[in-house]
Amino acid sequence: MIAALVGDPARANMLMALMTGRALTASELAVEAGITPQTASSHLSKLEAGGLLEQEKQGRHRYYRLSDPDVAGLLEGLEGVAARAGHMRVRTGPKDPALRHARICYDHLAGDLGVQMLDSMKKQRLLRQSKQAIELTVEGKRFLADSLQISAETLTHPRRPLCKACLDWSERRHHLAGTLGAAMMTRFTELKWAARDTTPGSRVVNFSRTGEKRFAALFGDAE
Repeated sequence: MIAALVGDPARANMLMALMTGRALTASELAVEAGITPQTASSHLSKLEAGGLLEQEKQGRHRYYRLSDPDVAGLLEGLEGVAARAGHMRVRTGPKDPALRHARICYDHLAGDLGVQMLDSMKKQRLLRQSKQAIELTVEGKRFLADSLQISAETLTHPRRPLCKACLDWSERRHHLAGTLGAAMMTRFTELKWAARDTTPGSRVVNFSRTGEKRFAALFGDAE
């Protein structure tokens, strides 16, 4: 059932538009999918019934978002399959290299820098990974508190793991998801190391020159 829901081009386009982590209205999603609002409403009902979307009413408007981060992980993985099979829907242009360098994957960092960060944290023994299971070490907790002022104890969530491997579609390796991945992306923004591209629908994350240097100081190339 999930494959059928995601396999429809219009529904796939709407889901990918929500990978920015922002909630969108049915009208905005209709534009993303290139369909009429009436058709979009039918598709959204199916996606909601299938557990992929949830909606929130605010005044006269209804906003849709992905139902949880696991849906984002599923979509990111499917992008990788599509890329390998030559069926990737890519908006080519000058932003494509930027998208591959650093982008938002729902609420955490993806792309080359996201993969580099996870690789570096494993090399520094801040994280331990066995397949998709990732564990934060004692050294990792200390590092987060000292370097980024992040307390791991505050990141527990009843429905979401602290650390999770998310398969990166452009790098075809894992980047860090979970509440820790989200908290680190938030911290990079708070420190003004990075900022989201303000273009509607863009997933690009732009690091400042200073921000990228400080990021590299913590998570230098793990190769």
